[in-house]
Amino acid sequence: MSDLLERLRERGWRMTAQRRVVAEVLVGEHVHLTADEIHARAAARLPEISRATVYNTLGELVSLGEVIEVTTVKRAKTYDPNAHRPHHHLVCVHCGAVRDVHPTGNPISDLPASERFGFTLRDAEITYRGVCPGCSAG
Repeated sequence: MSDLLERLRERGWRMTAQRRVVAEVLVGEHVHLTADEIHARAAARLPEISRATVYNTLGELVSLGEVIEVTTVKRAKTYDPNAHRPHHHLVCVHCGAVRDVHPTGNPISDLPASERFGFTLRDAEITYRGVCPGCSAG
């Protein structure tokens, strides 16, 4: 069973067939799928699942803090199930591919006090942009 499914079970989340298939689609590393991509993959497993059910389930997962919404320039909003390990994103500027990255250091402590403008920092979202190997080869 995936970490996401296990965490949802531990929280007592009602696991209907539709919710389960959406959660199963989100299993794996570097998963950053749009709602439409999630719906297409879920419908391949459970043909009667509606787009509205997928959107509602994603909204619940985001509200629970189990999935992160990621916005990039080239793609529609994507959903990242790697919500419990701090990370940043690496995005291809050509195709929009997204990868999770875990650089060393702490971006909050790395920001000088003079650049905080009195803010109390809670977290940081960093997006690295570049060209993926697939786009570089083409």
